[in-house]
Amino acid sequence: MTGLSTRTFRARLATIAEDSRFQRAIIALIVVNAITLGLETSPAIMTAAGPALVALDHAVLAIFVAELAIRIGAYGWAFFRDPWSIFDFVVVALALAPSTENFSVLRALRVLRVLRLITAVPQMRRVVGGLLTALPGLGAVVAILALVFYVAGVMATQLFGGDFPQWFGTLWKSLYSLFQIMTLESWSMGIVRPVMEVHPYAWAFFVPFILIATFTMLNLFIGVVVNAMQSFHDMEAEHAQVSRTEHAELLAEVRALRADLQALKSQRGDD
Repeated sequence: MTGLSTRTFRARLATIAEDSRFQRAIIALIVVNAITLGLETSPAIMTAAGPALVALDHAVLAIFVAELAIRIGAYGWAFFRDPWSIFDFVVVALALAPSTENFSVLRALRVLRVLRLITAVPQMRRVVGGLLTALPGLGAVVAILALVFYVAGVMATQLFGGDFPQWFGTLWKSLYSLFQIMTLESWSMGIVRPVMEVHPYAWAFFVPFILIATFTMLNLFIGVVVNAMQSFHDMEAEHAQVSRTEHAELLAEVRALRADLQALKSQRGDD
């Protein structure tokens, strides 16, 4: 192919990849594939319609491979500079792993194809983008929470380890028990009340810990995530506004060029 024909071919592939009907079809196939992967977990359904489900799964996978080939052909190396495209590529590549017993874990990862909905649906992509933007702030919150856990773990081991070694006998047991208490799963009847039968004032340790670790830190997590998602949304809105402005300026320049061409044609006609 010549350079011009290659560019034309890639432009046609890009038109196909960016077509809204094509994208909706891919989303529909992802949903269908998610349903079939769920049905494959049922022995009764696999006994009744196993070959059909497997054939449908292979057909959908072949379409996914063809879709990636279209996108790679359309964008070239630019495809691999987009994190979302790399995610799609890795997910589909994992689905192509050999389905033998030695690769049973990789075979189980086929369900990751469902996560392609994140890249296919812009609203989901924005949510994930906001969460990724929140990671630096969440790291600071996690560091503070780790300090709180460490201090509380050392104190709990020293205060209650002798009488309750199954929960607070070592630092690691204390940290795990405190994590259970933070989640509020059986914290009162399961751990705190038995401890209070031996140490009546243990509530003075556990209640402040719950207030700090559960309610305060959880609200900090939520606040960081909401703030990051709002910042991400504002940034996207700003980029969209800039794009609209540039588009409007480009249209104005095209109209001005057309007007100049019409004026030149009129002058030549008069001459």
